[in-house]
Amino acid sequence: MRLLDHKIGLVTGAGGGIGRAIATTLAREGARVLVADYDVEGGQGTVDLIKNAGGEALFVKTDVTDEAQVANAVAQAIAAWGRLDIACNNAALSKGYGPTHEYQREVFEHTLEYCLTNTWLCMKHEIAAMLSAGGGAIVNISSNSSLRGHAYNGAYAAAKGGVNILTKSAAGEYGAQGIRINAISPGVIRTPGLERHFKEQPQVEEQLKAASVVGRLGEPIDIAEAVAFLCSDRASFITGQLLSVDGGNSVKS
Repeated sequence: MRLLDHKIGLVTGAGGGIGRAIATTLAREGARVLVADYDVEGGQGTVDLIKNAGGEALFVKTDVTDEAQVANAVAQAIAAWGRLDIACNNAALSKGYGPTHEYQREVFEHTLEYCLTNTWLCMKHEIAAMLSAGGGAIVNISSNSSLRGHAYNGAYAAAKGGVNILTKSAAGEYGAQGIRINAISPGVIRTPGLERHFKEQPQVEEQLKAASVVGRLGEPIDIAEAVAFLCSDRASFITGQLLSVDGGNSVKS
């Protein structure tokens, strides 16, 4: 039996990178997956990958900062499959980078909206659906930036720190009602954006590998496998936790 047989899932930001790996892995483990993303081509591409592998998936174009669109994505999953059992809130967008005293307020607030407020909006509607279904599991994607700060990227680090506390707070609220809520803190993961950066500055790849205890960069599947486990019944006694999936970067002296 697969980890997530008969589960109904939703993954945000699933049109590529880590989100696509999460959605395809949940489907591989037996879940039916609603793929939520603003990128129509990417989102439909993820659905096609799942279907071509024998899984079941549905794409819904979703801006996760828009509450009506978030509510619609959850409603579409329920309309298609009857309920919502599991969810992974992966979507995030940070455009700001620079010293704190030069940060523009609109950039700071944009980062909070696209990295923290969006997670809260998704949880709000996912939790409501799971209460109706009798329980469920949610995994939020945080960042190692939330653990010790990130110079010149303070808004993103602060937003992801908020995701951590939001996760723990909600876990305390809903555990007795059968909903488990955890977060994953990725280290450096080889995404398409990072690959483009490596082409411009190839020395950076070796520097980042050296920062990992295990001597390599993370791959999207590393995050996806952790999400699948935390969503599964094998993690039934785990809630309110932040799991670093970073090759030991956060503990390397």
